[in-house]
Amino acid sequence: MAGAFLLILFTAGFGLVFALPVIIIPWLFAPRNRTPMKLATFEAGQVPQGDARVHLLMQYYAYLLIFVIVDVVSMFLFAWATVTVLPLSAAETIGVFLLMIFIPLGYGIRIARRRELW
Repeated sequence: MAGAFLLILFTAGFGLVFALPVIIIPWLFAPRNRTPMKLATFEAGQVPQGDARVHLLMQYYAYLLIFVIVDVVSMFLFAWATVTVLPLSAAETIGVFLLMIFIPLGYGIRIARRRELW
């Protein structure tokens, strides 16, 4: 148990050692003079044209939600199927996990059927 915790600490320390210079070096050496050119708004290197406030359609939001639920959460199904953490049987554990998947999945399907989003 202590070995696993030390591995987590080592990983966190490794991340800090390599992330801090990326933050500190530009802060130390970057020029700080504020010119009108630096304060100007750019869109992909171009001067923006038109109104920035546009209506974005949310018609694919429900499908994105369904994809995230099924894709990311189903990865853990294999881990829970092989190692039971809870004091339940493997079938009960998988059942709880599938319930955790199907509730947001049902919500995403309900949103996908709403006509006003289309």
